[in-house]
Amino acid sequence: MAAAHTPTYSTRLLAPDTWQDFAALVDRHNGVWGGCWCMGFHPEGVKNAQSAQDNKTAKRAHVDRGTCHQVLVYADAECVGWCQFGPPAELPHIKNSGAYAKELDLLPDWRIGCIFTASKHRGRGVARAAVGAALVAIRAAGGGTVEAYPEQSRGRPPQRGAYFHTGPEELYANFGFVRQRKIAKWRWVMRLTVSADQREG
Repeated sequence: MAAAHTPTYSTRLLAPDTWQDFAALVDRHNGVWGGCWCMGFHPEGVKNAQSAQDNKTAKRAHVDRGTCHQVLVYADAECVGWCQFGPPAELPHIKNSGAYAKELDLLPDWRIGCIFTASKHRGRGVARAAVGAALVAIRAAGGGTVEAYPEQSRGRPPQRGAYFHTGPEELYANFGFVRQRKIAKWRWVMRLTVSADQREG
């Protein structure tokens, strides 16, 4: 029996010159999560937005200012997913923030916010490619402590139709993240220390 084909992806950072690729993916998915436009973790959040267009405008402003770190994943020329990351000041809003604050020992250097994969490409390694590229970018930026806030998917009832927008725990475990503490019934803080890229040039 022939082995299943493993897709090959390329990655680029979200920037003014890749904005249209990102926007096309979001538009194909009705603004993503009710018109969020991947603004939920940013300082503005989405609560005060009057429309999806408000979120789109705010996201574009972050991209233009350079206050947005996001890896885009491509299958050929099509953007099929992303991984959002950044320092806590850039991504201050996380799920279960009250529980998170209660036992906080120190803020991380970096956070991974949301992960998104185009509906037709799920289960094909897009999220893995996105997180891997985000960690490479973090290493190139000096490394440090990285936090993620995934959901536990094992040992819980099946989640019919669920999409874990912060990723499943095993995705991060495969990169060496370890559980630091629980902040909700099925959500964990996971951490990884990333060393700086020591290459010269």
